[in-house]
Amino acid sequence: MSIIMTGGGTGGHLAIIKAVKEHLQDEELIYIGSTTGQDRKWFEYDEDFSHKYFFETRGVVNQGGLGKVKSLFMMAGAMFKAMKLIRKHKAKVVFSVGGFSAAPMAFAAKLTGTPLVIHEQNAALGSLNRLLKPYATYFISSYLEESPVKAYPVKEIFFKNAHVRTALKTIIFLGGSQGAKAINTLALQLAPVLQERGIRIIHQAGEKNIDEVKKAYADIGVDAEVFGFTTKLAEYMNEADLAIARSGASTLWELSATALPTLYIPYPYAASDHQYYNAQFLVEKNLAWIMREEEMDLNKVLKLLDEDIETKSKGLMQVVEHEGSRKIAKLLKNL
Repeated sequence: MSIIMTGGGTGGHLAIIKAVKEHLQDEELIYIGSTTGQDRKWFEYDEDFSHKYFFETRGVVNQGGLGKVKSLFMMAGAMFKAMKLIRKHKAKVVFSVGGFSAAPMAFAAKLTGTPLVIHEQNAALGSLNRLLKPYATYFISSYLEESPVKAYPVKEIFFKNAHVRTALKTIIFLGGSQGAKAINTLALQLAPVLQERGIRIIHQAGEKNIDEVKKAYADIGVDAEVFGFTTKLAEYMNEADLAIARSGASTLWELSATALPTLYIPYPYAASDHQYYNAQFLVEKNLAWIMREEEMDLNKVLKLLDEDIETKSKGLMQVVEHEGSRKIAKLLKNL
C-alpha cells in the first residue's frame, strides 16, 4: 500500500511535503501534482517517490468566466485519472497540502473512500481546504486548537540553528525567490543607515531583480550579499539577528524555529489576506512586528533597529513546537 502526497503550485505548499516525506522513507510514496506552478521543479526527479504524475490543471479562483469553466473541466478530467491511480497504487491515505494542484486528488480520495489528511499552512484557510475540511479524516493546522498536530512541519536544520539574538549585527531581507519590490525598496532606503551602524546586509532580492538590486547597492556605495533562489536559506537565517520578510507560512515558521525576530510585511494580494493573519498570530503573542505595505514608514522601521530583540528571540524558542513533520508522518503511517 502507498501514501499519495499531493498539492502545491507554490513553494510554501511543497515545502510541507518535502519536510514530511523525510520521515516516510520506509513507505512507498507517490507524488501527484500539476504541470502548472513549481511542482515539477521540486519533485520531477525526486527519487523518494516511486511514481510522479503531473496533471494539466490550473487555478480556478483567479480566472474569468470562461476561464473558470475551462479550469473546472481540466480538474474533472484529472480527478478521474486520480481515482484510477488511487486504485492502481492501492493508496491507504492521501496527504494534501492544498493549492489548486491538490484538488483532483483530494476529491478523488473522497469519491473512492480513501482517508484524506489535509495540512493547512495558513491562519486563513485556503478555499479548497475550507471546502474539504468537513470531509477530512484529519485536518492539521498550527493555528487551530483542535488540530491533531500543532507543530508546523519545519526541517530540523532550522531548529538546530536556533539561538537567542542579543545584538543587531546582521539583518536579512526576504522577499522570496520571486522577490518583493516593496521589501527591495525598503532595504535600499535603510542601507546607508545600516552601513553607518556597521550592520551587515543579507538580501534575497528575487531571481529577476538580482542585477538591478546589486547595481542599486553599488550606486550608493553599500556592500550587501544579494541573491535570488538559494539552497542556503537556513544558513543565512542562522547568521541574521533581525529579518524583514513576507509572511508566507513556511517562511514564518522557519524564521520562528530559528528564533529570529522579524518584521513581517505581508503580500497584499495573498488569497484571503492569509499572510497578514499568519503574522498576526505571532504579533498577538508579542513575538513579531507587522507592517502593511501601504503603512510602511522608514522612520518607524528605523526605530525597530533599537527594539529589544532578545526577549522576542527567547519567546520564539518557547512557542514553536519541534518535530511537526515527524508527528504528521507518524499519523499518516498509522492510517
